This record gives sequence, structure tokens and C-alpha cells, in this order.
Amino acid sequence: MTSLSDLPLRDDLRGLTPYGAPQLDVAVRLNTNENPYGPSAELVADLASAVSGMAAELNRYPDRDATALRTDLAAYLGHDLIAGQVWAANGSNEVLQQILQAFGGPGRTAMGFEPSYSMHSIIARSVFTEWISGAREADFGLDPDKTVAAIEEHRPDVVFLTSPNNPTGTALEIDVIKRVLRAAPGMVVVDEAYFEFARTGTPSALTLLPDHPRLIVTRTMSKAFAMAGTRLGYLAAAPAVVEALLLVRLPYHLSSLTQAAARVAVAHRAELLGMVDELRAERDATVDWLRGRGLEAADSDANFVLYGRFADRRAVWEALLAKGVLVREVGPPEWLRVSIGTGDEMAAFRAATQAVMEEVL
Repeated sequence: MTSLSDLPLRDDLRGLTPYGAPQLDVAVRLNTNENPYGPSAELVADLASAVSGMAAELNRYPDRDATALRTDLAAYLGHDLIAGQVWAANGSNEVLQQILQAFGGPGRTAMGFEPSYSMHSIIARSVFTEWISGAREADFGLDPDKTVAAIEEHRPDVVFLTSPNNPTGTALEIDVIKRVLRAAPGMVVVDEAYFEFARTGTPSALTLLPDHPRLIVTRTMSKAFAMAGTRLGYLAAAPAVVEALLLVRLPYHLSSLTQAAARVAVAHRAELLGMVDELRAERDATVDWLRGRGLEAADSDANFVLYGRFADRRAVWEALLAKGVLVREVGPPEWLRVSIGTGDEMAAFRAATQAVMEEVL
């Protein structure tokens, strides 16, 4: 049987492993930052009706430009955005891929500040864009002077900022983003996948769009919207940026069913976002509980908490898994990340963690 090593694979892909968190059948899954609260019966009924209405037309291609969906998303985002400033694709990863296809590529560079979302560098390399890794501070924030100096030194074509950051949960001060925009020679992407979980009053980079035509703000419906299975990511930017992405997007990339499901989700946003405050409170309580047990926990504006430090995080991860609780091995080597689940799930996490601390640590 032919093995992967027998195939004429690109040299730069040899030895790599696919991205992805373990998909294990356990009682408490807290490793992929999903919203733990599923849709209501009313939403499910509306979704079924919308999909049923599309079924008779599945012999036809979908709206290639997803105009109605983009109009809905612009209205949700506010800030006087119009459909021509919004773009959507199959999850935020496809959005990021299209950005790098348009503004990265051979002979160009992209820069991010790590630890951060690893798909930024993975996608960059997959489209032959050299990746430059900048550093975060000990508290996982960004020092504005050091950040600007790194950008001025390397002159990247694309800069990635993640706020709140994954896997640390750290939100950026708006002044840091402004300084990066002044220093960056090319495009600046602010990944706001977890923005809805940020503390009340945290400004979005969307406020900077009118004065910065090379700024792109990306979002997703996978997290706060509790629609991870829909696979819908989107961005806001200047209309010219959207025009650039049309040059690289695959034709009819967003199915009729995906567009219909996403429009239903936006229409039900009050319900879907209704649990955000509860998840924020559970997140903050989790940080306090972990610190109360002598562990470190990073300040978080997302729906997860990075915590540690562990001399052998794999042993801790395995011990938690043996108790039916799945968290994520990600980020710096001594840390683990736990997604915020329901009250019962977090109680199970606390009980398992307490037991593991007594048995393993």
C-alpha cells in the first residue's frame, strides 16, 4: 500500500502533522472553544424552514457574492458598514486564506506575535508566504514600542493581531492597534474571533476602519454565535479589500445552505448571544478558582482560560482525560487551555482538576 512518504508531496509539507484538536468521545469536552449552549427549538424550526426552502433550488448555484448575507452581517456589525465592506467564507480560516492569497504569496512575508492562533502561520506557509514570528510579553500582551520596532525591522506585507488572543485570551488596547497601523507598510489583520466575549466597553478595531483602508477585521459565527457547525467566517474592510478577495475566492464558494443557515443565525442573534454574559461570569470565576488553588491563569477576554504551570502538562492532560474531562494542550509548553462550558461542565472540570492536583502534582 502506498504511504504518504511514497507520494511526490511538496518538500515543505514533509514531516508536518495536520492541524486539529483531538476529537474524543468524553463526557466533558472543553478543548475547542465552542459555545456549550445549543440552539432553541424555535431557531431549529426556522433553520429547517430556511433549508427546506432552499432544497428545491439546489440544482442551481448559490448567490456567488452572498449579497443578502453580507447585508445582514453589516447590519449586525454596525459602525455604518455596508454590504460592500463585508465578506464571508467557510469559517474564518477560509477568510484568512483568501487574505493571504491576495496580499501574501511568494516573495512576501506575514508577521504575528506568538503564542497566538497557529493557523495564521500554517495558512501563510501553505500559500508560500514567509512567516515572521514576533514575541509577546510575559503577561501575553504586546509592548507597543517593541511591536512597532519589530514591524519596522521586518517590513511584513501582512501583520496579524489577535484580540482577544488565542490561546491566551488577551485583548489588545486600541492604541496598540493604532500604532501598528501607522507602522505597518502593508495590510493589518485584526482577528476578532472572540470579540463578543470581551469585557464590556472594550473597543473593536471596527472603529478604526474609516481612517485605515488597509485594515481588515475578521470575525466568526463559530464562537459566541454557537454555530460552529455552520462554518461561517466573515470580515469587514474597505470595499477595495473585498474587491481584491474576489480575485482569489473560488467561484460559488459559499453554499446556499450555509448562507441560509447563517442568515437565520443573524436573525436570532439576541438568543444566540444571550449566554455571553453567563459565559463571561463563568470564565472570570474559573480564573479566580484556578488562582485560588495556586495555579497561574492568564487574564482572559475570551471564552477560555489558559492556565498552568505544569512541569509535565501531558501528564496532567492525560489525568484529566482519564476522569472524562478533555482540555487542550496548546500554547507555551507548561500551560493548558480550558474552554468555558456549562455550569455542570465547569463543576466537573473543577472536581477533576482538584483530584489531579492531589494525585499528580
